[in-house]
Amino acid sequence: MAATLPTRAPFAENPAASRGRKVREDESRTRTPFARDRDRIIHATAFRRLKEKTQVFVAHEGDHFRTRLTHSLEVAQIARSLATAMGLDPDLAETIALAHDLGHPPFGHAGEDELQVQMQGYGGFDHNVQTFRVVTKLERRYPRFEGLNLTWETLEGVIKHNGPVVDKLEKPSWSAIAEFDAEYDLKLSGWASAEAQVAALADDIAYNNHDVDDGVEAGLFFLKELLDVPLIGPHVRSAMTEFPDCDQRIIRLEAVRRMIGAMVDDVMAETSRRAEGLRSAEDVRNLDHAVVAFSRDMVEDLSALRAFLMERMYRHWKVNRTRSQARRILAEMFQLFMHEPDVLPADWGERAKARDEAGRARVVCDYIAGMTDRFAIEEHRKLFHLDVLA
Repeated sequence: MAATLPTRAPFAENPAASRGRKVREDESRTRTPFARDRDRIIHATAFRRLKEKTQVFVAHEGDHFRTRLTHSLEVAQIARSLATAMGLDPDLAETIALAHDLGHPPFGHAGEDELQVQMQGYGGFDHNVQTFRVVTKLERRYPRFEGLNLTWETLEGVIKHNGPVVDKLEKPSWSAIAEFDAEYDLKLSGWASAEAQVAALADDIAYNNHDVDDGVEAGLFFLKELLDVPLIGPHVRSAMTEFPDCDQRIIRLEAVRRMIGAMVDDVMAETSRRAEGLRSAEDVRNLDHAVVAFSRDMVEDLSALRAFLMERMYRHWKVNRTRSQARRILAEMFQLFMHEPDVLPADWGERAKARDEAGRARVVCDYIAGMTDRFAIEEHRKLFHLDVLA
């Protein structure tokens, strides 16, 4: 029997009551405003580039590891399923999930760390702010405006999905948000919609599960080592007990599938408890805490799992070696472009030369942040090795 869809939650966002777009446009005849936002993100150049931007492993290290694109699709699937089950707007949750990583530079967190170093004194770098800049400025596809001209609700969710951000506006790296907010108030002191919060939790669910999967696949740790790790351990043990003759790869996938289910169930139960008495989307924004959340027990188990992954995966010497190389690639390119903007592609070079030092650094940063892993490696080789000058 097919599952019965829940009725619309009273605190769900209503696309028919959207606050609209910064630049007014006629509505689509075939899509809600949030569905239209989703389609604009999927067609964006920055979204396509996610296929060769990495989470932990560099794109050329294997075809089966997650990239930012496959991660974003997994997050979107979980977010849409959760939103649907909760009676929220699935299009808005999916849209924010698809957009959430658009500002990540190449080489995962190593790339972000290096751009933060290089941009010290020039306004800093933050991948969440960069995502916002991508959808409001850097994507150029329309004749009447910069960016994608997304709805107020989507923009709010992109920048506030982890909670209020008004306390960050004093940071130099957040100046772009402060400037945009001065013209188009996103109510940065409050929480975002329940749909945006669903996207944030879907991100946690996706990356914790696929990092377990990728870590075993890469040989950084073994399935049996997970038996005593909170959250994943009981699912590995139950899968092994239920299917004693099954291939270890299938056991791993079954355990991950069960962990995803357990985390989804936990979010739904905790959110149902917290949502009692909410009567509108504005009620969600006016709370002093998240309405979509994990239980305290789940938070503790997740903390233990992340500690295991930090020790055995994120700080593994093989990963550290790749991180080190990736950071050197970006550092060397950044410094070269700053001192010799003539070696940038023509349009980027003209923009860099027309600005002061801080402005030039932002142009260089935007150029590098938009690179895929593979393009960054090739660009570095062309710039620093004469045998591949062509």
